[in-house]
Amino acid sequence: MSMHFRDIAVQAASDGAIGPDEILALRRAGWVDGKMDPEEAEALFVANDHITEPSAEWCDFFVEALGEFIVNTVEPRGYVDQAMADELVSRIDRDGRIETMAELELLVRVLERSLSVPVSLRAYALRQVENAVLHGEGPTRRGELDPKGINETECTLLRRLIFAAGGDRPASVSKAEAEMLFRIKDATLYEVNAPSWEKLFVQGVANYLLGFGGNEPLSHERAGELERFMSTEGAGIGGFLKRMATTEPDFKGAFGSLLEMNPSAPDIEGPALEAAEFTDQEDLWLLDRIDADEELDPLEKALLAFIAEETGEAPEL
Repeated sequence: MSMHFRDIAVQAASDGAIGPDEILALRRAGWVDGKMDPEEAEALFVANDHITEPSAEWCDFFVEALGEFIVNTVEPRGYVDQAMADELVSRIDRDGRIETMAELELLVRVLERSLSVPVSLRAYALRQVENAVLHGEGPTRRGELDPKGINETECTLLRRLIFAAGGDRPASVSKAEAEMLFRIKDATLYEVNAPSWEKLFVQGVANYLLGFGGNEPLSHERAGELERFMSTEGAGIGGFLKRMATTEPDFKGAFGSLLEMNPSAPDIEGPALEAAEFTDQEDLWLLDRIDADEELDPLEKALLAFIAEETGEAPEL
């Protein structure tokens, strides 16, 4: 870590404030070699802990710099391993919750940018937003006069989290996430909620019941194996291409299928249509959720109407 970087971070921690010129200096000092090291990352966390009124510029830099460090430092790039996930949680967790909006935004950004993250990190991120809604405390509640209900910031964060690339089902909603949406719905049913909450609840739960998540991303371990294979001297794809460059392969023979210019795309139409069918198991799951409070509330009615419109038939309740 450069002394200049550390001096700026320490000064910010001491003053409790950081200005645009100092943020620009941190950008230049921290990324002089195109990447951050662990000491620089720690310096940013320390500074963030002491800044009393963080500006939008600071939050943007904090999230951008540390998001890049967390997602792309450990090979293979784009995959967050368990050790990195545990380190991130230990650094931002304070008695089970996050205190600053910059740290919460960092957590969401990591899930959005990662190809895969550990289950524990996804669960921790979702729990932060759910707890803020249920208990009226946390970084999303700054300036809130009424601790009840779910606000627009929380709706936006939830939407980003459940559809994040590093989520339970990339671009789709998992069972755990759908059940979380039901818990929030039950807790905030008759409160003054954000206008976007009903749409998020309906679309989120319906996505779990009718959506198709496609293929799961490679695990961190499997991605690492492939990365090592491809970079091994004399083996893997690199070795294959090197050997091919020094020979005259029969493109119409053995290598024809490997080098085909227009390989057929995987068939996802069948699985997608199958996922869109409302099954008996999904019917029972939905019935259990709706029967939990012994009433058919307005959001549940909106959900049933949406499912009926999408499938052409209403669930059997």
